[in-house]
Amino acid sequence: MQPLENQIPTTSKSPLSVQDLTVAYHRKPVLWDVGFEIPQGSLVGIVGPNGAGKSTLLKAIMGIVPLASGRVQIFGKNYRKARQQVGYVPQKESVDWDFPVTVLDVVTMGLYKKIGWFRPVAGKHRTQALQALESVGIADLANRQISELSGGQQQRTFLARALVQDAELYLMDEPFAAVDAATENAIISMLRKMKSNGRTTIVIHHDLQTVPTYFDHVILLNMRVVADGPVEKVFNEDNLNKTYGGRLTLLDEVSEAMRRRERSL
Repeated sequence: MQPLENQIPTTSKSPLSVQDLTVAYHRKPVLWDVGFEIPQGSLVGIVGPNGAGKSTLLKAIMGIVPLASGRVQIFGKNYRKARQQVGYVPQKESVDWDFPVTVLDVVTMGLYKKIGWFRPVAGKHRTQALQALESVGIADLANRQISELSGGQQQRTFLARALVQDAELYLMDEPFAAVDAATENAIISMLRKMKSNGRTTIVIHHDLQTVPTYFDHVILLNMRVVADGPVEKVFNEDNLNKTYGGRLTLLDEVSEAMRRRERSL
């Protein structure tokens, strides 16, 4: 695995460009006319109410769900051609944690695109996987069964699997959900390190109070993009009310978090 300290090559192409994207399930729109472009090396939060289409958006980007219309480009290419450049961390709830594999096995799966399916895993590949586990603080759990892990340890395992891919664009579906404070701090520390080395990361996130401190770019989504851009420009009361339709109960706390961030700049 290329060390995080090494800078990735710059490119004139946007890491992710979404244009006029519509997704429908059984003719019912889930996403409607979604469009945005992500700057290189940014740490992006996607926020919105339950049912807003956030997870569907990531699946559409990766071609897991079909598009009714629109186009997705990753570094100027479609996902099939750019998939080697993309790392993915799924929701914990979507994973079968009873499957009989070790933590090291799970992380090594992130190298299969490079190793090739049904080819033996060499010692160098296990070394790379162990380095990724070390970077997220659970190398000592490498030989444990994934079913024995806590929620925070499970999330760190999947973060390590994404890291070992040495991708340029990372898509993460609620990596902070139901984890302990230590794991949350470890994850955001790693994301900031990735950002400092040119990686671009897009994160589905629910804790509005931490958006101003965790992210530099935000997409406010409720079937459509309500607003997207730098946090200090678009993460405000007006756009949050438009996104949540008056259902936002933490607006005062969010506003205070935004003011604290502004004072620290």
